[in-house]
Amino acid sequence: MQALLRRGELQLQPIDVNEVVQEVVELLHSELIRREVLVHTALAPALPRVPADRIQMQQVLMNLLFNACDAMADQPREGRSVSIVTSGTLGAVRISVADQGTGIAEGNEERVFEPFFTSKRHGLGLGLAICRTIVAAHGGRLWAVNNAGRGATFHLVLRRNGDDTWGAA
Repeated sequence: MQALLRRGELQLQPIDVNEVVQEVVELLHSELIRREVLVHTALAPALPRVPADRIQMQQVLMNLLFNACDAMADQPREGRSVSIVTSGTLGAVRISVADQGTGIAEGNEERVFEPFFTSKRHGLGLGLAICRTIVAAHGGRLWAVNNAGRGATFHLVLRRNGDDTWGAA
């Protein structure tokens, strides 16, 4: 996976994560309609820009959205919603993608990021591993938690600069 990233060197530019979220939601609009999934966004105003490869961040968010859709495929139509929330501090920004699906089996919150680990019938188990590799290559973090009620939330944090303080983004 690291070789894949090296082949297409990172093109770091200061990006507005809210713009990236909006671009991805727009790109997937037809697919979200086809899957009958509602997406709600709560984008924090005036977030600091973070150095990132825009296309790779789009790929990460697309994968998280597709996974959310897959997790809700067996839910009734009215229960299929995804929330994308952005927040930040002076040092970092966070993107959280929350679904109302089946959640992650107890104890597998970290395993879902392992290559070839999958809970899907026809999944390869590479999507989240690649996402985590991409985020780590940006100096960020990607992790998952089960929601209190139903579903799971994936959190992605990117730092504004190279310091090691994560803050409470």
